[in-house]
Amino acid sequence: MTTDVPLPSPDDPTATGVPADVDAAPLDAAPLDSAPLDDAASDAEALASAQRGLRLLELVREIEKHVASEGWDQNPRMFALAVTSELVRLEPELAAALGAAADDPESLTPIEQEPLDTERALDEVLATTMWPEEVVGAALVLERVVLPPEAEATVDETDPVALAAALANHPDRQDVRMAVVVTRDGGRMCALRLRSHDADADVLVGEDVVPRLAAALSATLI
Repeated sequence: MTTDVPLPSPDDPTATGVPADVDAAPLDAAPLDSAPLDDAASDAEALASAQRGLRLLELVREIEKHVASEGWDQNPRMFALAVTSELVRLEPELAAALGAAADDPESLTPIEQEPLDTERALDEVLATTMWPEEVVGAALVLERVVLPPEAEATVDETDPVALAAALANHPDRQDVRMAVVVTRDGGRMCALRLRSHDADADVLVGEDVVPRLAAALSATLI
């Protein structure tokens, strides 16, 4: 799995290039030998960003796979994300179970929370959720029934009871499991599993697979 890093466009005259006539450059122009330093800093930042993305990708896969191991038709499940090394500092007995991650300052450990109140709408639950400062991120896994766009037009969304019945019995329905991981520094990663393609290799992952859910979960960290 790789993470694409945007590169300068070859059509952008500011992306590369040095004035052909160096002597004609303004007196206050940056020294030519500063360019490699700038490039090195940019490369280091891009590498760090890619590594953070890969860590979140691995984390969302781990959480979704954990939930998937218990089958379908589950209620939504929420996790707090703690810095693993800080967690071990508070609870040293966890070090053996966490292995090398215990000494990794970038490692995050998911901690499952109490079951969500299923009597309340999920958006209401998220709107009233707040995390303490030591929680550096959050994860949410839930199941939904979705229909193709052309099928949605045939469903009456004004009647919740009728809508639920229509979704449950529609021939084109798709059961999906969505998992989202977000962090306080703006990181996010999503995973999507179809019940009709229930295999780890078929799980779709990406930053914007379920953007609305990711945005709603991110708001709990503000």
